[in-house]
Amino acid sequence: MNSTPHDSLIVFTRLPQSGKAKTRLIPKLGPEGAAALQRRMTLHTVGRAWACAAADPSLHLRIAYDGGSEAEMRAWLGALNFIPQGEGDLGQRMHRCIQREFDAGARHVMVIGTDCPQLDETGIAEALRALQHTPVVFGPAEDGGYYLIGLSRPMPALFEAMTWSTDQVLAESLKRARLQHIEAALLPMLPDVDLPADLPEAEAALLQGRSVSVIIPTLNEAANLTRLLPMLQLAQPLEILIADGGSTDSTAHVAAAHRARFIPCGRGRARQMNAAAGQARGEHLLFLHADTDPPPHFCQIIAEHLSSGRVVAGAFRFALREDIAGGALIEKLVALRCATRHLPYGDQGLFLRRSLFHALGGFPDCAILEDLQFVRRLRALGRIVITAEAAPTSARRWQTGGVLRTFLRHQFILLGHALSVPPERLSRWRA
Repeated sequence: MNSTPHDSLIVFTRLPQSGKAKTRLIPKLGPEGAAALQRRMTLHTVGRAWACAAADPSLHLRIAYDGGSEAEMRAWLGALNFIPQGEGDLGQRMHRCIQREFDAGARHVMVIGTDCPQLDETGIAEALRALQHTPVVFGPAEDGGYYLIGLSRPMPALFEAMTWSTDQVLAESLKRARLQHIEAALLPMLPDVDLPADLPEAEAALLQGRSVSVIIPTLNEAANLTRLLPMLQLAQPLEILIADGGSTDSTAHVAAAHRARFIPCGRGRARQMNAAAGQARGEHLLFLHADTDPPPHFCQIIAEHLSSGRVVAGAFRFALREDIAGGALIEKLVALRCATRHLPYGDQGLFLRRSLFHALGGFPDCAILEDLQFVRRLRALGRIVITAEAAPTSARRWQTGGVLRTFLRHQFILLGHALSVPPERLSRWRA
């Protein structure tokens, strides 16, 4: 039994199989298309749920599965915590899983399905807050059912002898709660996906769930932006935000010419990136240096990696854009650091979910090594992936300072950081 105080979030899903998934949509999408839609919706929901659990260690995520083995689910969704739904109708299976969590010491238990892609981290957090004050909370679905149920104690009467998959499920559940003298809290009503008419809204929500906001901190980077921004637009990110620290060149003009949002803010890379992240609308954030080129289709790469179980963040493989003496050795040393310590730096492009970024409070407002400190916090929460695809970055600092001298200076700065040398002093050493 887990004696540590915790809450549980259970995602109810099944292994997508052609002909057995979203059967009411098969006439419209075909057997394979319906199964593909279920795969997308499950990855979408699990990704949001995992972001909530990563941001709050007291929230335990469970995947209650059906229609396949745990090995098949793990191969699909990654190293998550899986529990079988077991036999019986939907109510019996939900009650069984909920009771299991309460028996393990959970204070509150929430169950969500995967048919409501509009449910996001904010909705899950709202449900958990409601459970601090009321024994039961429902997320009403437009079809008369519910997309979320949360409990602060076992309530078998809500699940026994219920007729499921009708437009009276929520009404009957509320009636049963009142018979126990319980007034339930209700979240906003959301649509779920059962019929062909539901598909346009679902598709819009799924696309938003894969959206990427690119954030570029700048200080007199007009030349690099002229080269970089057209490349970024080809991948169709939701938006590009230029977080500017007071450029005196044509950075603002270049940003406007390429339909990027120019955000003037105080100088300091951490402060600049945090300011832009506060205005970002994408579900995923990519923090990118102006002299680093992400791989083609980087939006797709980011969304796919962040939908994998226990992946909290990622970065691209390090590579130098110019061919310089000692360049191959630099790339190998960075690859070794990433493989052994899971510590990518900002010049590799760092990506993660927007909700997790804000839950962690953003980058620490320091003069140097803000990326290292933030990545270390992320590493404590889950896995940081390094993609096979490279993001070539400029070798200008290595060319200007010399490969050996630049490497030794960086190691000296890291040693100073480990010895608690003030960041302002470390920043002067970098110059």
